Amino acid sequence: MGSERRRRAGALLNLTPLIDIVFLLLVFFMLTSHFIEDQTIDINLPKANSGSAALAEEFVEVIVDQQGNLLVNGRATALEHLEQTLRGALHAPGARFIRLRGDHQAQLGLVVSVIDAARGAGAEALDILTRQP
Repeated sequence: MGSERRRRAGALLNLTPLIDIVFLLLVFFMLTSHFIEDQTIDINLPKANSGSAALAEEFVEVIVDQQGNLLVNGRATALEHLEQTLRGALHAPGARFIRLRGDHQAQLGLVVSVIDAARGAGAEALDILTRQP
């Protein structure tokens, strides 16, 4: 009977190395993660009841703000050069779609010009981002 008690006492599992590894992995992922801000300029998206969640595919983002400024992937561009800029951005690997993010008070004529430039640049699809009410 004395030998059985000795075996059971010696069969304990030491969890200290496992806990050390878990903490090291936690610290590693916390230090290597990047926090990206969603918007580069302050815009107020229009509301829409119908719509679906945005796909996680590669896209070129075009932002139209209330003052009529245009940004393509975070870089300011003029309306005259928009089609050329979009054509260059769409030739990047994986970029086939255009995502239009416009302020709800943006001029309709400017938005139509952006859609026309996207068609001229050869975009496969154009998504207009909205927010749910």
